[in-house]
Amino acid sequence: MEGFHLRLGHARSLMMKARRVVAFSGAGISTESGLTDFRSPGGIWDRYRMVTFQEFCASHEARVEYWRMRRELIPELLKARPNKAHLALAEMEKRGKLAAVITQNIDGLHQEAGSRNVIELHGTNRTASCLQCYKSWPIGVIQQRLEKEGLDPGCDRCGGRIKPDTVSFGQSMPESALNSAFDLARRCDLMLMIGSSLEVQPAASVPLVAQQNGARLIFINRTPTAYDSLATVRFNEPAGEIMEQLAPIPR
Repeated sequence: MEGFHLRLGHARSLMMKARRVVAFSGAGISTESGLTDFRSPGGIWDRYRMVTFQEFCASHEARVEYWRMRRELIPELLKARPNKAHLALAEMEKRGKLAAVITQNIDGLHQEAGSRNVIELHGTNRTASCLQCYKSWPIGVIQQRLEKEGLDPGCDRCGGRIKPDTVSFGQSMPESALNSAFDLARRCDLMLMIGSSLEVQPAASVPLVAQQNGARLIFINRTPTAYDSLATVRFNEPAGEIMEQLAPIPR
C-alpha cells in the first residue's frame, strides 16, 4: 500500500478531477460522534436478540423486547452530534462538489451537519410512526412514553402499533431510496465509501455498481471489507481526519 501522503495526494487528485462525486456511509462514520457500531463487540447486537418485523407485528412480547433495546439506544442517538466527516461532506455539497450522500445509518447526523440530498437506505431513528394510521412523532416523544408508560406504546389516535421509521430485519427496504442509490451509483465518476463493513445487502452492492459503471472508489474504513480490491485508494485512518484533509471545513 502507498504511504499515507502518497495516498492522500492520489485521493485529492481524484477529487479535483471528478465531475460527479457521491458518498456512501455506514456506521463507522458516526463512531467519532460517540455512537456505538451495532456490529462491534459489545454492541447492540451482542446484547440483544434481533426482533424481526414479522415478530414485532405479531407479538406483544417481541415488541417489548424490541423497545427495551431501543430505549437504551435512543438517548445515545439524541445526544450525538455531527463530526468532522459529516461536516466535510456537507461542505462538499454546499460547494457543488458532492451530488448526494447514500447512507446505511439511521442517526440523521448527515442532515444535522447540513447535507440536503441524503438517501437513507435503512430509514431514520429520528421519528416513529403508527403502522396503521401513519401518525408520526419525534423519537424523543416516544422515548418519554417508553420511560413513563411501558415498552409497547400504542397510537393515541387509532390504537395501532408504533414503530421507529427504520428498516427492521425482515422488512422491505424503501424501494424509492434503493432505486435512487443505484441510479446515483451508476452516474457518479467517484464514490467515497466511508465507514461501512459492506456486509448488508442489497446496500453493500452500491459501491460495486459504481465501480462497474466506471467510477473510481476511495475507501475510508477502519477495517477491511470484501470489496477492498475495487478501491483506487484506501485509508484505514479515522474518517474525520481524512475528510478534513480532502475537503477542508471553513473556520
